[in-house]
Amino acid sequence: MRQLSLTLSLAFLLAAQGFSVAADDTKSGQPVVTADRVACSLRPKPEEPSDPSSTSAIPHTEKFVAREHFKEDIASRAAVKISWLGATFAQRFTNKVEDDVGGASLQTFVLSAAASDKEVLAKLGQSHESRLADVWCTLMQQPNGNGGPLEINARPNVFYVRDIAGELGAVDVLWGGVGWEIGASPVGDKPRWPAGTRVFSR
Repeated sequence: MRQLSLTLSLAFLLAAQGFSVAADDTKSGQPVVTADRVACSLRPKPEEPSDPSSTSAIPHTEKFVAREHFKEDIASRAAVKISWLGATFAQRFTNKVEDDVGGASLQTFVLSAAASDKEVLAKLGQSHESRLADVWCTLMQQPNGNGGPLEINARPNVFYVRDIAGELGAVDVLWGGVGWEIGASPVGDKPRWPAGTRVFSR
């Protein structure tokens, strides 16, 4: 079993008695009300011509077909270097087609202590879900493991996405040195995500 291998100014921290929001300039127990978000869009910018062969931009009339993007490929020509796709991800997500490929504004959270999916979801509330297009969009910002919103320090990045059956699953993305490793698991109490895990939500 493989090991679970943005730095933004705001992190949501999971403490022993629940989540609390903290920042360096915040007094103890005082919440921070402002939050930085990550903007991401698969649509080409109006001033930039679109390359039909590119997967980095998708016309607004086109659906997002997961299997056309999520493929194991670490060649230099790959739009995103992916070294491993887990069996659960392949079974539950690669046949998914999403209608809305518009832009997204994603919030990022960092766990300061280990937490289960259920604990994380309980804190995120109604805005916990992301799309596969959102996952791909963030990967496109760091196709070779370069710096960006995703952790590249052997800590997982987690998105909660509905699969082809409409069931919510945890999609985890981890930089493995030569490419991204993408897995998925059912939402549950175990395994617990380690401290330092970055979670994305809408």
